Amino acid sequence: MRLSCASCGRTYALSDLVWRCADCHGVLDLTGFTPVMPPPGELALRRPSLWRYAEALPIAEPPEITLGEGLSPLVSAPGRPGVQLKVDYLMPTGSFKDRGAVLLVALAASLGVTRLLADSSGNAGTAVAAYAARAGIGCDVYVPESTSAGKVAQLRAYGAEVCEIPGSREDTAEAAARAADVPGIFYASHVYHPFFLQGTKTYVLELWEQSGGRLPETLVLPVGNGTLVLGAYLGCVELLAQGLIDRLPRIVAVQAAGCAPLATAFTDGLSGPADITPSGTVAEGIAIARPARGAQILSAVRETGGSIVTVTDDQVHSAHTELARAGLYVEPTSAVCWAAITSSGLENAVAPLCGSGLKSKPPA
Repeated sequence: MRLSCASCGRTYALSDLVWRCADCHGVLDLTGFTPVMPPPGELALRRPSLWRYAEALPIAEPPEITLGEGLSPLVSAPGRPGVQLKVDYLMPTGSFKDRGAVLLVALAASLGVTRLLADSSGNAGTAVAAYAARAGIGCDVYVPESTSAGKVAQLRAYGAEVCEIPGSREDTAEAAARAADVPGIFYASHVYHPFFLQGTKTYVLELWEQSGGRLPETLVLPVGNGTLVLGAYLGCVELLAQGLIDRLPRIVAVQAAGCAPLATAFTDGLSGPADITPSGTVAEGIAIARPARGAQILSAVRETGGSIVTVTDDQVHSAHTELARAGLYVEPTSAVCWAAITSSGLENAVAPLCGSGLKSKPPA
């Protein structure tokens, strides 16, 4: 396996600890790995975690690191019989980011890394910090100083060194990038490192298994940096290549109206993220003005015949309350997909509930 630049094609060894192309600063993809889904009969005998898909993952299960992540419940949606919700906030650290973080930290441990660095609006950082703690690896996490107090407290509880950066999420990413450019640093970036997407693709592998070897017509997914959209797309492509589905489900990606570079680009027919000025949103987890993998996200959504839509903060507030009244307490970012579903009348669709409401202050 190697890392390959999506722009210029230069390749790197995993042990090089690079996080972007040294020549053109392009994002890196994983090459030299052929995933295989286990037979359904064999899956039924395996433990209920994402590691049941071992043959489809690029690294072996790390017994000392895993927390039993994966195989989150699939439940009915309130008042919409054709819609289901996958409850990923029941992951060990309270968000879907555990899917990618466990693979990243397993890789770091296999390479003998003793300290790693991550940046996050909260959930990815807490996931990386938790698995780093399990692995005995030191961890520095850069977050915006506006990050929810609950997420910062969780980071510190795991023993991470928290660097709170003034300004926007982009300011935080730039500060982390400067720190990551020091030779020998393992940048456990959920945005840049393709091992993270290898983990988030298990969202779709589980959904396929839980739905009896099928996928819904539509996957409704939140999108900021696109780690779940790209992971889901990757999982769908792999299932299609193995003849386990006969079509790609349509991806409807959801952005907050106050920070929608991808939705704007999709509407305007652009190949990369639009240049925007964010106006703020309660959906902090997807408030990304310059997503590094924006071109890949736009391409993936278009290939499925999908779309990128926006929801307002008022719609997020309403969706958050409606989910809570149905017994599903999520953080505001996790309500954006439900807001999109209720405003559009989508049917035969599945959406994730990505993060626990216990991590964030509820929308005012």
